[in-house]
Amino acid sequence: MIENQPPGPAPAPVTGDADDDARLRELGYEQRLSRRLGVFGSVAMGFATISPVVGLYAVAVVGTVVAGPMWVWTLPVCLAGQCLLLTVYSELASEFPISGGPYQWTRRLIGPSYAWLTGWVSLCGYLAANTTIAYLSTPWFLALFEIRPTAHLQVAVAAVFILGCSLVNALGIDVLRRVLNAGIAAEAVASVGIGLALLLVFRTQPWSLLTGTLGAEAGSGGSVPAAMLAALAVGGWAFVGFDATTMSSEETRNAARHVPRAIWWALLSVGGLVILNAFATALAHPDPAKVVSGADPDPVTTAVLASFGDWASKPFICVVIVAFAACGLAAQGASARAVYSVARDGVLPGSRFLRIVNRRHAPIGGTVAVTAAGWAGLLLALDSAAIGSLITFGTAGLYLVFFLVALAALISRVRGTWTPAGHIRLGTAGTVVNALAVLWLGLQFINITWPRSVLAPPGAPWYQIWAAPLVTAGLLALGVLYLVIARPQEKVRAGSAFATLAEEPAP
Repeated sequence: MIENQPPGPAPAPVTGDADDDARLRELGYEQRLSRRLGVFGSVAMGFATISPVVGLYAVAVVGTVVAGPMWVWTLPVCLAGQCLLLTVYSELASEFPISGGPYQWTRRLIGPSYAWLTGWVSLCGYLAANTTIAYLSTPWFLALFEIRPTAHLQVAVAAVFILGCSLVNALGIDVLRRVLNAGIAAEAVASVGIGLALLLVFRTQPWSLLTGTLGAEAGSGGSVPAAMLAALAVGGWAFVGFDATTMSSEETRNAARHVPRAIWWALLSVGGLVILNAFATALAHPDPAKVVSGADPDPVTTAVLASFGDWASKPFICVVIVAFAACGLAAQGASARAVYSVARDGVLPGSRFLRIVNRRHAPIGGTVAVTAAGWAGLLLALDSAAIGSLITFGTAGLYLVFFLVALAALISRVRGTWTPAGHIRLGTAGTVVNALAVLWLGLQFINITWPRSVLAPPGAPWYQIWAAPLVTAGLLALGVLYLVIARPQEKVRAGSAFATLAEEPAP
């Protein structure tokens, strides 16, 4: 049984390719979103969410502080590990071309209880990431106008940033696609141009610099391996967000073929740019020792301005702002679609509202919820320890979701209850790669959540150092409690198929 149509006015039918619509019906849903994306539109969602500029800024200074210039070698390791996961995601996206991947996939692989916990953690991770992106963007907006940042001012600017992203998302996938295409084009050109210029024209340091730590291992008890493990945990942040391509599956034409390709193109292109620019900024920096000592908290900008001159300051700030804007737009759009997808089964509080689609075929209920959650998260920014804890959880939560998806796929393969039947089928090799992905993600999740004082600000309270394991454990406990009390899994099992609930009329 598929979703029943609601009484009253509703958005006009949105049809894509007949095969896309038919496959979505087989999966239990009617087409409600607008299929307007081609393969490059799908790539744009993933590229913007990962973002080479945002990703580099998120990891460069911390990686250098904990492991010195040698930290850059952890980035290819992270990229290779994530490629193992992408192989699993490709098979799943090919067979189940549906928005809300982690929840929808694991429900079909394992069952509704496991899916509820996976969906719950994924939503929490996405919402934390949205708040993080908005908060980290504020110094750049203020720097453009040479305004001194304060805690309250940063919260206000971040709140406006979230609202602006939500308003664009409410206008539908066509508007979002056009804005993202313009943003990532500027970001890609700037990333390639600046990276190559720093590496080939403005390099001031010898290549041997990348084989040393400059004493950074002192923060990890004098152990270079421990320092590199900490850097590996940091580097993981630069390789999340590619799953935004799967969140827009129901808006992508020929999704079963295009989305798996888009996942790879998005991650490999951004991963290559992050690695290029990480190496380039390290080798073009005039004094890397200052970064290790904490005297230079912004090594990327230092390397750029030292190379191009002070005139490049404002243009460079504009490039970073464009990157953050595109990242915020895509991340909030993906989050809204994840909320919409889960709410269709009635398993979230307020599901009737959260699954509403407006007349522009945008998931407006999910968009409003993502906006409200982002604003609530920003209240933590009034306390530096609290917002630091949220930022720390963001990466840990997303890697836990990756692990849960890969584990569900592996269990189903071993049980014989799932044999990939989409366009991408790797057979025995797929099982081996799946097992390696589970191993990588399990170890990386432990590595990311491991409490390290070296990754916390000086003088941080104990709970900020332990933020990742504590927040993760707390959210899992809340998810299990809701599962036991509200029993959302029963709402799924009650129907003869996965979804039987009606969509709400458009506002």
